This record gives sequence, structure tokens and C-alpha cells, in this order.
Amino acid sequence: MTTVIIPTFNEENYLEQALHSVAFANQIIVIDSFSTDKTTTIAKAYGCEVYQRVFDNFSNQKNYALQYAKNDWVLFIDADERITYTLKNEILNAIRSNIYSAYKLNFPHFYINRFLYHHDDNVTRLVKRSECRFKGSVHEKLIVKGKVGQLKHPVLHFTYKGLTHYISKKDSYAWFQAQQLHNNGKKASYLHLIFKPLYRFFSSYFLRGGIWDGVPGLAVSSINAYGVFSRYVKLILIKRGLK
Repeated sequence: MTTVIIPTFNEENYLEQALHSVAFANQIIVIDSFSTDKTTTIAKAYGCEVYQRVFDNFSNQKNYALQYAKNDWVLFIDADERITYTLKNEILNAIRSNIYSAYKLNFPHFYINRFLYHHDDNVTRLVKRSECRFKGSVHEKLIVKGKVGQLKHPVLHFTYKGLTHYISKKDSYAWFQAQQLHNNGKKASYLHLIFKPLYRFFSSYFLRGGIWDGVPGLAVSSINAYGVFSRYVKLILIKRGLK
């Protein structure tokens, strides 16, 4: 009834719990970017179908995995995400109802030992296989032909594995985002370097309510602003051939 697709790279510390949380699926596909740890060993031990592909961008990785899906419905999760019992039941009921072609799932972020309910995202992750494809190199967008619904129960998303990991992740994403801007003919100015990060902090901390998430909310808002700053610095470097 359901295929789960999980992209991985060196996720041995997180993958097993993710697989346990989606044990209700009758097909689990792990699309791996040639991990150097025990990720693929763990996946195979759980009976997953494991495919390896050199990583170029997130959309291509997931679109590649989609061709191996055998079921009408596909659920995409990452190794640091967990499907709860209540969400599992909601997913199965949504599939049986067949009202929508896809569903958005809610992802409150987890940082400094707490869930940040003012730093959450609603992302389309459950979809009919025949009616979707991914587009975009980073923060990829799932393009759906039909109507999209919203599930209520949240995914447990252990987003940040520490301050260093979070900043490193932002830097990694910033390169992809800068390259995408460059490919689209966008330019960066000093105004981008100043005002774009300031607005991201203001939006994250005040407009979205990060102020109510305490110190973790302040930290996440600050690093989100840094991620925007890093993106435009990298765009300037790419424009000048200094990457």
C-alpha cells in the first residue's frame, strides 16, 4: 500500500529509529550517496531496498528513487525524522480516503533538547506516485498534479545534531542555493548581504514567534540569518570565479 523513500549519507546513528517508525510500509527504499559508515548495512538488515547514486542534488536523488516505488502512495522521510503512532494511523486513513493527491506533514524543529513549535514547516511528503516529481536542487519542491491536503499530527524531526552540525548544514545548503541563484542569472549586492539576513532574523524570531521558543529560538533565528548571509557571499564568490 505504501512505499517509503529515505535518502541517506552516513546516517548510522539515526537510520535505525527512522526505519522502525515506518515499519508499517510494505516497501522501504533507501537511496544512499555512498555512505562510508554502517548506513547501508543497517538498511539491508531491515530488509530495505538499497540503491546507491552519486549525489548531485536533492531532487535528482529522490526522482531516481521514485522509479523503484511499487505502490500507489509514497512517503518521503529523512533519517533524522520519526513517524509517530498517531501520525501513522492518520497517514493510513488519508490513503484509504483517497480525497487528495498528496498531503503536507508538519515538522516542528528539535534543538537544544526541545521541540520548537514556532520554527516548524509544512512540507508535502505523502503523495500518489503517479502524480509527482521533484524540482530544485536544495529545499527541493515536490510538484503535485492534484489537490494537496494537510495532516494534523507532527513528524518528530531531530533537525540539529549540535551547533557545529547546524552551521555546517547551513553552509552546505548555501552553496547549492547560491549555485541555483547563479544559474537563474541572479546577482548579489551589499544590500543583499545586509538586509536579507536582517529580514530573515526578524521574520524567524518575531513574525513566526521564535521569541516564544526561548534561547533555542534565538539561536535558530540567528543561524537562519547567517545561512542567508552565507548564501549571498557564496553567490558573489561564484560570480567572481572564486568557488
